[in-house]
Amino acid sequence: MRFSTLIFKNILRRKTRSAFTVLGISIGIATIIALGAVMQGMTVSMEGMLKSGKADFSVAQSGISDLSFSRVNESRTNQILELDRVKNAAGALMGLYSVGGSPFVVTWGVEKEDFQTLGITIINGSAFSQEYELLTGAVASKEWSKTVGDKLILKEKEFNISGIFESGSVYQDKGVVLSLKKLQEMQNQEGYVTIIYVELEEEANIEEVCQRVEEEFPDLVTIKSVAELSKVDRGLEILDAATLAISFLAVLIGGIGVTNTIMMSVYERTREIGVLRAVGWTKKRILIMILGESILLCLFSVLIGSLLGFLGTELLVLQPILGGVLEPIYTVHTLVRAFVVAFAVGLIGGMYPAYRASKLSPSEALRYE
Repeated sequence: MRFSTLIFKNILRRKTRSAFTVLGISIGIATIIALGAVMQGMTVSMEGMLKSGKADFSVAQSGISDLSFSRVNESRTNQILELDRVKNAAGALMGLYSVGGSPFVVTWGVEKEDFQTLGITIINGSAFSQEYELLTGAVASKEWSKTVGDKLILKEKEFNISGIFESGSVYQDKGVVLSLKKLQEMQNQEGYVTIIYVELEEEANIEEVCQRVEEEFPDLVTIKSVAELSKVDRGLEILDAATLAISFLAVLIGGIGVTNTIMMSVYERTREIGVLRAVGWTKKRILIMILGESILLCLFSVLIGSLLGFLGTELLVLQPILGGVLEPIYTVHTLVRAFVVAFAVGLIGGMYPAYRASKLSPSEALRYE
């Protein structure tokens, strides 16, 4: 019998115990996969939102904990536009409203002349020309089965869909766009925007312009990439910290479970290990066999946990409360993290039982009952 086959058969000797061990570790792996996919999806979506269309960077209110709380005076848009090397500046107001079966739909208030700067391309119909007209994103239009000419209820007001647009941003394409003035009125934020998108001239130095903006307007902060999102939003940092914490707990709890399972297996096979030592097996070979069983259990957990994580995340985004604002993205980095965690669990959990097994002398093991 091959050595690898023996390791596999040893695991199957106690199917129920092994299955529960694998299940416990799989839950931790599934959580890592799910959180990683959600965080990556949020990162990509936020990056698209922060650098919408032709914008090189965005500007928001400083000293806030969440981007949705940002309140920037609309006059700042023209003041930034007057700065050297700035080509265009477009202010946008953001809101979250219930639309149809989706309780949270990202709603943008913008000026029609800023469509090009913001990357909004109308693919059907035309731009809003009346007070109660709006555009729906291409993704939202399909999900709601709405098209040009249909009605849409937004904050208990009936709007007519004048067009369908695409932007390339999940946050926008799953949402709606209407007149900036109308959304300001609906939110009682006349004269304010959430964020200002800034497009620079070709030869402009983005670092210098950003520094100039923050010097000229101390109440504002510039955001060049999603890495700087923590200036106005701590959500991604918290989610990343939660993922790392769960990874650590998975190693700790999973390691204890594996140690218990493999230790019990070693006790039950003491005489067998004694026979193997008596027929010439070295301590190193015994050590590798027990560690191999531990690591193999955890690798099974990666497969099952990845599947559970994928299914769990997909079920999560089917919920109306999250479907409008969440688009999970599965990356190799997330799978590698799950694999590393599982391997660490197997290595740590199997180390002590493997050491104990390798130290058994043949005479003592053969006398064990």
